Amino acid sequence: MSLGKMNVTIDIFKEESNKDAEGFVTKDEQLLTSMRAYKESRHGSEAWKNRASFSEASSLFRFRKPRGFELTTGLFIGCKDEIYNILSVEDIKERGMYVVVLAEKITGSKG
Repeated sequence: MSLGKMNVTIDIFKEESNKDAEGFVTKDEQLLTSMRAYKESRHGSEAWKNRASFSEASSLFRFRKPRGFELTTGLFIGCKDEIYNILSVEDIKERGMYVVVLAEKITGSKG
């Protein structure tokens, strides 16, 4: 993967639920790391047809894995004012250098 293809900046964060003194639960976002990544949106290509088991995935992210960082499906990706829920994490060639993440765009309800 060349650096020229990693042309978007992403933030990886997790959500924590905190209960205040009155018993109300609020969700806070905790930023874990920021990095550059390659992003590919879903379209009708042959590669996306092969990912049929993850039909709800709307984007693919490919980036260098930070050393000592455990990337799980409980985390979220922020990219260009959009938030993505991580559905799948795959280590490319099982070397621990690069990962491919299939993610679903989270859209808010209107109204």
